[in-house]
Amino acid sequence: MTERTIAVNYLARVEGEGALRVHIRDRTVEEVELRIFEPPRFFEAFLRGRHYTEAPDVTARICGICPVAYQMSACHALERALGIEVGGTLRELRRLLYCGEWIESHALHIYLLHAPDFLGYPDAIRLARDHPEAVQRGLALKKAGNAIMRMLGGREIHPINVRVGGFYRCPSPDEVADLRGEVARALVLAEETVRFVAGFEFPEVEEDYEFVALRHPEEYPLNEGRIVSSTGVDIDSADFDGTFEEVQMPHSHALHSVHRGAGSYLVGPMARYALNHDRLSPRAQRIAREVALEPVVRNPFRSVLVRAVEIVYACEEALRIMDRYRPPERPWVEPPLIAHPIHGAAATEAPRGLLYHAYDVDASGLLRTAHIVAPTAQNQKRIEDDLRHLVGRSLDLDTPALTFACERAIRNHDPCISCATHFLSLDLVRE
Repeated sequence: MTERTIAVNYLARVEGEGALRVHIRDRTVEEVELRIFEPPRFFEAFLRGRHYTEAPDVTARICGICPVAYQMSACHALERALGIEVGGTLRELRRLLYCGEWIESHALHIYLLHAPDFLGYPDAIRLARDHPEAVQRGLALKKAGNAIMRMLGGREIHPINVRVGGFYRCPSPDEVADLRGEVARALVLAEETVRFVAGFEFPEVEEDYEFVALRHPEEYPLNEGRIVSSTGVDIDSADFDGTFEEVQMPHSHALHSVHRGAGSYLVGPMARYALNHDRLSPRAQRIAREVALEPVVRNPFRSVLVRAVEIVYACEEALRIMDRYRPPERPWVEPPLIAHPIHGAAATEAPRGLLYHAYDVDASGLLRTAHIVAPTAQNQKRIEDDLRHLVGRSLDLDTPALTFACERAIRNHDPCISCATHFLSLDLVRE
């Protein structure tokens, strides 16, 4: 009998802390554990006892890359509890703000975290020495996304202009017009990004994913829609807890989400694209066809190409909203007074996938419970499944090659995890 244990004790440069352990016995992968051991951050506990109006600002601090996602999910959940609907220009401005986050987050992932894998560089710094034009393109895209977030959110990191019911202030037509040229240039750069990424060499892999994402009757989903899956799930976001379940794993401080009775599932760009390809704008569909990106992508390494197509969509959608912008009469819808305890739940599409929030509010407007299910938690078990399959196919690789293969597999899924795995420290024990 031969045993082999791969132990990655610390994943550096991660939004959180993690490790990887793989146990192989007689050329069979017996155990894969993606360990997220960051101490609990207690955001759900911090929210208890605070006024519900504080939730968007508190939850924005959960993530420095995707704060808008947390604000939007919080706002939608609380607005459903309050029985108010934010429509018209305010709804469009929310989509515009979310487009800014998609652009900057996807550009960061593609150019600084993922491209080095495909082009043979250990990091983006060394990539920039040989391919400065590529990195400059990525930074220009990120700058455009940040500019949208700054205009609508007050600042690009942890925006301060979002509130339940809308915004504290709306931009002037001149502010929007001044930004249009930069976003129009970003659309050109986004199409160049798709063609750039299409030139990568992709390993031949196909996984049998259950895709889960929002689906809207008319739009590619950002803020609203029903939760659907490739296996037939079709539910209101309020029914999330009845269909999906969070379970505690001994090796991780991050809960694993599973589809009750069905196991792991995948959220994020590949899931959105597979379930909403027909909702993409004509320009985004055209560029996808140009690079032969199939309507359903099951190769996780090609997720980087799906992200690039989503940047094209986000730029085009941003321009559509900006061109039609007329300031609303008021920057927010006034919430009603609360006379009795209320409950609300909603999900939106963070760049990394479905983000679910649920809140209970008492008659004085104070939060009694908060439940937040992040995309990383939903994908963690699916990432372990991908790693198990990858290691099973790669048992003959030496330690450095297997380490790199595991890093790439993790980076396929999540920018917050992916930034850590550039510096995996892997110990290999052979018995």
